[in-house]
Amino acid sequence: MLPHVEIHGRGRGPFVLLVHGFLSSRAQWRLNLDALAEVCRPVVVELYGHGRSPAPADPAAYTVAAYLAAFEAIRTDTGAERWFVCGQSFGGGLAIRYALAHPERLHGLIFTNSISALSRLDPAEMERRATLIEQGGRTGLESMRIHPRHARRLPPDVKAELVDDAALMVPAAIARSIRVTRTDLYTGDDLHRLTMPVLLVNGQRETAFQPLRDKAAAAIPNCRVADLDGGHSVNIDAADGFNRAVTAFLTEVGS
Repeated sequence: MLPHVEIHGRGRGPFVLLVHGFLSSRAQWRLNLDALAEVCRPVVVELYGHGRSPAPADPAAYTVAAYLAAFEAIRTDTGAERWFVCGQSFGGGLAIRYALAHPERLHGLIFTNSISALSRLDPAEMERRATLIEQGGRTGLESMRIHPRHARRLPPDVKAELVDDAALMVPAAIARSIRVTRTDLYTGDDLHRLTMPVLLVNGQRETAFQPLRDKAAAAIPNCRVADLDGGHSVNIDAADGFNRAVTAFLTEVGS
């Protein structure tokens, strides 16, 4: 069972897998697709239990290993021998994990602010969040600070699409994502093993991420950083800068 996938673009340039963050959807990339499609073929995936993807009952489907296998199946379906992977937030952790597991399959890696990937969280706090969602259902989901309904800096049309897609989320699957996927996203001790070109697009307004930005920049051997005047969802609230940085990286590395 594969996640929901959509391929965009005009049939030219390398494929780029776009992996959204927690409680997001394909709408995460709405302001980026046209610009990226000028130089690549975006492959938009939605995480299990999010958007139009299935919500498997088996917790094994939510393991990082299962996601990496799904990404490999998607790559095979595109016919690409190598591609780029770009992850946002929670999806950034999955993107880095994929790069560590399959360096031979990547032209390059792109990720944005990802506290999930670069810091350890308290297991008790993770269990508290999962239980809140299980007990509260959709109300529990909507009470979470990172639910898109609480966003303040997103363009109204993008926020509206994200909120509509949030109504498709399956609470039990989101709880599994916390308990199973989130517990294995930390990559802070492995960043030095990233051998491919890496672009970190950093939203400087997320102050909690800035020490992690410095850690990643120092640890990753071939890392370039684009610091932008944006927040956690830097690809949305600083879309023009994100699009310029990523298209330049894709053009240079993929040529």
